[in-house]
Amino acid sequence: MDAFPIGVFDSGYGGLTVLKELVKSLPEYDFLYLGDNARTPYGTRSFKVVYSYTLQAVKYLFSMNCPLIIIACNTASSKALRTIQQTDLPKIAPDGRVLGVIRPSVEKVAEITKTGHVGILGTPGTVISESYPLELRKWAGEKFKTAVQEACPLWVPLVENNEIDSAGAEFFVKKNIQNILQKDRKLDTLILGCTHYPLLIKLIKKYVPANINIVEQGAIVAEKLTDYLKRHPEIDQKISKNSHIRFQTTESAESFNEKAAFFIGKEISAENIHLG
Repeated sequence: MDAFPIGVFDSGYGGLTVLKELVKSLPEYDFLYLGDNARTPYGTRSFKVVYSYTLQAVKYLFSMNCPLIIIACNTASSKALRTIQQTDLPKIAPDGRVLGVIRPSVEKVAEITKTGHVGILGTPGTVISESYPLELRKWAGEKFKTAVQEACPLWVPLVENNEIDSAGAEFFVKKNIQNILQKDRKLDTLILGCTHYPLLIKLIKKYVPANINIVEQGAIVAEKLTDYLKRHPEIDQKISKNSHIRFQTTESAESFNEKAAFFIGKEISAENIHLG
C-alpha cells in the first residue's frame, strides 16, 4: 500500500508535542516524523546553517512522498521557512506545500488578545530572528500593539534531560517569566515559542498570572491544519489515510525511542536515516 504521509520535521524531539496533537485531530491520516537529532540544537546556529539543514530535511521528506510538510520547529520556521517557500519550493516540489508553526500561533494570538501586548518565550535563535514580532505586525493587524521577547536558552536542555520537575527547572522558568513580565506590565498573551515548552507547562502556569493567555502551539497547529485541509481539498486528497505513523531520526534510533516516549506519551520505534 503506497503511503503519502504528512511530513513533520523538527530539529529533535520538540516537534513530537505537535505531532501528538496532529494525530489527535487527524487520526485517520498518515504521518512521517523526522527528527534531526544528530545536529540538534538549531536554536544557537546561524541562519545559513539552519536553512541548509532544514532544506535537506524538506527535500528528503518530499522524496518520501510527503505532499505536505509541517516544520514543527520554531527556529527552522523562523530562519528557513520563508526562503524555502519562496525560492526552493517552485524548483523542488511545485505541487508540494511546506507550512510552519509561527503563523498559526500568531493567528491565534490575533483572536484572543485584548490589549495587543504580547510576549514571546523562545530559543535564542527564534528571539534573534524577530520572526514573531514581524508576523504579529503582519497578521494581527490593528489588534497588535507591541511585543516583548525573552530568550530561554536552558529550557530545552532541561526538558531533554528530563529535569522538568527539578529545582533547576523551577529556578530558570521563574527567572525567565519574571523577566518578560517586567518588560511589559500590560501583557495579556504569552506565546510558548518552542515546541519543548509545553512539557514545562505546570511550572509555567505557576508563575504566569491567571489573567494572561498562554498560547501552546501543538493544539493550535492541529486546529489550523485541519482548517487548511478543508480549504485545500486538492492537497487533502493527495494524503494517504491509513492511521499509520512512521518515525525517523538522524541519531541513534534506540536513543530516540527512549526520549521520544517522554514527549509523545507512548512507546515508539524509529528508524535511523542520514541527511546531507
